[in-house]
Amino acid sequence: MNVAIGLKGESRLIVGEADTARALGSGDIEVLGTPRLVALFEQATVEALTGVLEPGQSSVGMRVQIDHLQPTPIGAEIVVEANLEKIEGRRITFTVTASDSGGLAAAGKVTRVIVDVDRFMSKCCKAD
Repeated sequence: MNVAIGLKGESRLIVGEADTARALGSGDIEVLGTPRLVALFEQATVEALTGVLEPGQSSVGMRVQIDHLQPTPIGAEIVVEANLEKIEGRRITFTVTASDSGGLAAAGKVTRVIVDVDRFMSKCCKAD
């Protein structure tokens, strides 16, 4: 496993109607919804790990801790960055930030666990 402190990943999105709190059912305002923001944070962490895990390995989300600080309107671009800051065995923690033209929109941490895909899938998909 070539996972190392300092790995970075990024995701970007131009906010559309389908990305809003109203569309996602997490509110009734036409701004970037927190569930979509969480997905962008996770996407950036997965991007950081692209090409560094061993064959047969993947990572799964374990914990998301964020503060959604300001609204991002439809049509604005949000840029999410993930930076690997801590490794504890198979558990890895990223610091994540999201910024738009108004500045910092959200920040927090995302923890993922590196898994063997076959073993992981055998725990949830047992044949009857």
